[in-house]
Amino acid sequence: MTQILMVIQFFFTLVMGLYFYNALKTQQNSKVTMNLENKKELDKLKKMRQIKLSEPLTEKGRPKAFEEIIGQQEGIKALKAALCGPNPQHIIIYGPPGVGKTAAARLVLEAAKKNINSPFQSDARFVEIDATTIRFDDRGIADPLIGSVHDPIYQGAGALGIAGIPQPKPGAVTKAHGGILFIDEIGELHPIELNKLLKVLEDRRVYLDSAYYNSSDSNVPQYVRDIFENGLPADFRLIGATTRSPEEINPAIRSRCIEIFFRELLPEEIEIIAKNSAEKLEFKITDGACQIIAKYCSNGRESLNLVQMAYGAAVNENKNVIDEKEVLWVIDNGDYHPRIEKLISDKAKIGCVNGLGVYGANIGILMEIEATVKRVKLRKGKIKISGIIEEEQITSGNKKVIRKSNALCSVDNVITVLSNDFNINCDDYNININFPGGAPIDGTSAGISIFCAIYSCINNIAINSRVAMTGEISLHGDVNPVGGVSAKINAAKRAGATKVIIPRGNYDESIKEIQGIDIILVSSIYDVINEAFFDSIDSGRLVLEKENNKATVSAKGI
Repeated sequence: MTQILMVIQFFFTLVMGLYFYNALKTQQNSKVTMNLENKKELDKLKKMRQIKLSEPLTEKGRPKAFEEIIGQQEGIKALKAALCGPNPQHIIIYGPPGVGKTAAARLVLEAAKKNINSPFQSDARFVEIDATTIRFDDRGIADPLIGSVHDPIYQGAGALGIAGIPQPKPGAVTKAHGGILFIDEIGELHPIELNKLLKVLEDRRVYLDSAYYNSSDSNVPQYVRDIFENGLPADFRLIGATTRSPEEINPAIRSRCIEIFFRELLPEEIEIIAKNSAEKLEFKITDGACQIIAKYCSNGRESLNLVQMAYGAAVNENKNVIDEKEVLWVIDNGDYHPRIEKLISDKAKIGCVNGLGVYGANIGILMEIEATVKRVKLRKGKIKISGIIEEEQITSGNKKVIRKSNALCSVDNVITVLSNDFNINCDDYNININFPGGAPIDGTSAGISIFCAIYSCINNIAINSRVAMTGEISLHGDVNPVGGVSAKINAAKRAGATKVIIPRGNYDESIKEIQGIDIILVSSIYDVINEAFFDSIDSGRLVLEKENNKATVSAKGI
């Protein structure tokens, strides 16, 4: 009996031995196979990394110093003031595409590190993320911006997951701790992510949560326990860049940030960028070619791409210089359109005014505003407005609100001033006001321009075509301050105006520094008339004064 038991024991021992031997052998074979596969893929990856094409011009042309960012000296100065001091601030940079917003953001951290008063340390990171590509999971297991928790029930939870322990995963806000988080196109950020970001900006840390976290579980590692109880550190400074206008950005994020504006590049600045691009290609380019590029490109990125194509065409023809021929060939074969540079008219006209406006990220533009007036009898006159959004419907939840355009409100103010201060009954006229160009007009800054256009028609007085103007008109004929005045003055200057009328309340040091145009400060509509009109007979300047609430006009030669 004993021998039988020994045989049975020996048999089972042998079976178990063979089982574990085969398992170990299988594991070793699997490990060998994995090592071979790993080596094979690594060799393939190394071969791929050895293959390199030439560096694209967009990378060669990337500014490596603030001096290489053309045309944004004021914006860079503001950026340094906000970030390179002892108390750096969150920032939103507005501006058209391709004018240096991202490049300036990269460089400002390096400048801050060199400042002994700056809290940024030498190893501070610049973490860049694109708001248009951020995706998050509603379950909280994937959030590259804020951070997430990988619960043990999900595939790939690993050893901690098998033990029933949730695993926190840091996001970009934690990776940027102690440095800069740059969010490109921040205006496209999902509202849920934006709300999470606002909370992080306030707390300067990220709090994560999981139904699977048990503080009394002794198996939970100390670092996991610390994260759930104290949060992940996220003390960074935000730089958001956007091509949208400030009105399109969430007010909550705007209120937490300093707003800096990068302007549109001028044609002469595009020429400089084109020349610098050719130099980095170690190639020559003619002045005529640069002038054509400046005519068809509005930002640095477009200029780089056009130079790159023209360079390729020149090389294929065995030429050592980019001339007008190559540039025109690229333009003819590409979707390039000339820059619209609105110029003022040389001839003074009745009812035509050079108004000023702002579009996009603080870009000034000259707007023609025209009016016609016709007296009517036996009926009340009508006011017609074309080329303007008179009303818009705003939907919020179940509510719908019809909002009048601010420009339309300015027309109402003009009619009131003409009636009360100038004794002109506008009901005696059919008045047609037109904003040419097809762009929607809103805002109050066209007030004095609308007034001058109507006043010109009623009194048959020509408006000085070399004058451009901006300003809000009140019900009492006062001229109130408006926004974007510096951009508007520069637009008037580019358009060929010799004089620009602005509200006195807008005058400051930045405006004082603008040279090459006569800046006229006005407080009332009477000041505007004195500066804008010419008598239709002798071309003398009109002098208008307000006495006892009545307007008197006299001709005075100039």
